[in-house]
Amino acid sequence: MSQNAVPLLVRLYVEVNESSLVEPVVPRLMQGFPAAPEQRVTWKNWMRPPFNRWGFRHLSQLRPSIEVQAGRGPCEPLAEAPQALDELHFDSVCGLSISVLDHLRASHTDGFLVMRGDQVLFERYFNGQRPDDRHIMFSVTKSLIGVLGEQLISDAVLDPTRQVSSYVPELAGSAFGDASVRQLFDMAVGVDYSEVYDDPASESSQYGYACGFNPAPSQYSEFESLYQYLPSLRKRGEHGGFFHYVTATTEALAWVMECASGRSCAQLLQAVWSRLGCERDGYFMADPWGRSVAGAGFSATLRDMARFGRLLANDGRHAGSQLLSSEAIGRIASGASPAIYAANPEFSAWTPGASYRSQWYVFNDHSQALMAGGIHGQYLFIDKPSNVVIVKQSSLPEAVGPFDADSVRMLRAIAAHLTR
Repeated sequence: MSQNAVPLLVRLYVEVNESSLVEPVVPRLMQGFPAAPEQRVTWKNWMRPPFNRWGFRHLSQLRPSIEVQAGRGPCEPLAEAPQALDELHFDSVCGLSISVLDHLRASHTDGFLVMRGDQVLFERYFNGQRPDDRHIMFSVTKSLIGVLGEQLISDAVLDPTRQVSSYVPELAGSAFGDASVRQLFDMAVGVDYSEVYDDPASESSQYGYACGFNPAPSQYSEFESLYQYLPSLRKRGEHGGFFHYVTATTEALAWVMECASGRSCAQLLQAVWSRLGCERDGYFMADPWGRSVAGAGFSATLRDMARFGRLLANDGRHAGSQLLSSEAIGRIASGASPAIYAANPEFSAWTPGASYRSQWYVFNDHSQALMAGGIHGQYLFIDKPSNVVIVKQSSLPEAVGPFDADSVRMLRAIAAHLTR
């Protein structure tokens, strides 16, 4: 965190603490037939505040989607054993001691759930979110893809040592063609790509236009689908030995998985999702050619995301069945080189001590933990020793901002508290 951001963070926490006795005003969005222009959420504005508070929970009403069915069996209720975590404090990067509740309110949290074993210990909803709302998880989606890909390796469907172009000939000559599948998993591909969200000319923004997150300005309307966009990306340097976070790399991995398995990512996920006793179908946003947006496009309820996290905490077992290979989860949990990850100062400042393995942030320090994170404040966190699973769904006004490092601190502090 920059020195300039510290006073801002202090001020934001002070403001939320001072306003704690005032009922927050939830913007009136999408009311009326039609909604008034100032209340209307559209394809153009759904990612901007205040419209994102509605847009993040109703993306399927704005963009085409691909269902991930919950299955025909009954929803399995989650037991509850409430604990008072609201006033649990953690040390903020700004030097203050912050309560869980103050951080949740300050960081525009929409839903937050803490689970240990099979019991929900803490569950809160804000900003009008309801338990049955399906909230977009953005890059938490990457980590779901990583688990499914590791399962394909365990099933001998996918060989991580093979070159990408041997699975997807369309990627020959692109940045990804001569990379190994393992390098895709671990974000170690040399690709000319900047993950800058507020620059309309950045490669990340081009990705957003190609997948359909936002309408493409006329000067950037070359690509109609991710299937067209990914082959256009060019190589920069050699592959391996570094961590370079690129959403398009996950999309290339998903394409490899599709070709290797003969199934879409939605179908691969449904094979697991449909057996978890979920409350609702999840869904992927679809790109204009009907492809799942695998790098950032999955939506689900708060509790259903916790169910998926519990599956990983239990090493792939649920209700007496092995839904995912324990070896696949073990490969992820083993992590990678923290030194390689630490060489990326932007990410290591957010998640100090972590490494990156198979699309997951992995901690193997004082407590082994897996974390998936997405822009605007989305998290799925699994602390292995304590069997704690935490889900955070948010509508922060900015994609990346001052609360991000504190969110990670809070997640780890809660897990440590519940381990005692």
